[in-house]
Amino acid sequence: MEKKNKISVGQILDSSGFKSVVAALICALIGILIGYVILLAINAEHAPKALSTILKSFMYFKKPALRMEALGSTLVKSVPMILCGLSVLFAFKTGLFNIGAGGQYCIGIGASLWAALAWHLPWWACVIFAVLVSGALGAIAGALKAFFNINEVIACIMLNWISLYIVNVLLHDEKVMDISRSETFSIAQVSPGSLLPSLGLGKFFNNNPYVSIAIPLAVLVAVLILIVLEKTVFGYEIRSTGLNKYAAKYAGMKEKKNIVLSMAISGAIAGLAASFYYLTGIQAWKTSSAVPAMGFNGIAVAFLGGLHPIGVIFAGFFIQHITIGGSFIDMRYYNPQIADLISSIIIYACAFVLFIKHILSKMSSKLTGKKGE
Repeated sequence: MEKKNKISVGQILDSSGFKSVVAALICALIGILIGYVILLAINAEHAPKALSTILKSFMYFKKPALRMEALGSTLVKSVPMILCGLSVLFAFKTGLFNIGAGGQYCIGIGASLWAALAWHLPWWACVIFAVLVSGALGAIAGALKAFFNINEVIACIMLNWISLYIVNVLLHDEKVMDISRSETFSIAQVSPGSLLPSLGLGKFFNNNPYVSIAIPLAVLVAVLILIVLEKTVFGYEIRSTGLNKYAAKYAGMKEKKNIVLSMAISGAIAGLAASFYYLTGIQAWKTSSAVPAMGFNGIAVAFLGGLHPIGVIFAGFFIQHITIGGSFIDMRYYNPQIADLISSIIIYACAFVLFIKHILSKMSSKLTGKKGE
């Protein structure tokens, strides 16, 4: 009986889904613990309250109406996080590390805002334009990898900065930007038809004006990616190329085509993230000297989500949840930047998901008597 119980526990631990969930939880807890230690070091008396505030996030508000409005804003800001995570995930399935999601997200911002503010296109046309431009940027990195064997990390880093400068130059125009403030005009005032429709979703969040169809569409995109990767021939080829591109080529698959397509789709998803966020009108673009962090945060989201599309949804929401919660810390006792520091530590800890998953695999191997990988 004892042996049977031992084996059953090992079988549970051997489940990929179980290991992904447990690894994600452990990494999140490690990040929270390290953050708490830092809070204690700065101001031990108020550290418990500060940590509680971070974890509560939108629950920080006492009035239900304000809670729902804050939850709506959290969901809105989770959308680009989730989609950037999906962007990184899709490329990773082909054995590629798309560190260029930040640049693809950035160029998507420029494309969507230019289409909205300069051309006054409807929202769906702005989204399509952003997706196409970002997809093209991703395809460039993919082509450099496939045909010239240029490491995609190096290619993506260079394209990140090229994208940032292109967007800064493109949007520094009187058609789309208030030059005196270096900030793009409000879409709601200049081109309301370019805003993503709400379809009444805002009513569920205390009439939050930024809640739109982007929220359910982001979930739909995750489901579609899961179906493509798991249930289609193209998805099988993508995963096969990622496991061994030489074996995929030997099996008759067009590995170069798959690499370019994978990076193009990955870039397109990052562009979708940009349009789904900026076309809500929640934020304007300001001339920047740094590539948007959203694309890089997508890397943490992808790994925290166990490189699974559904897991990425929850991981994206969690990271955005604690990020916003950090902004509610009492700044009388902590420097305003402590919120970003704590959030960054938790996000950084999420990068160890695969390492924790490897440890769990060894544990399950011992319990089941299988040889470790």
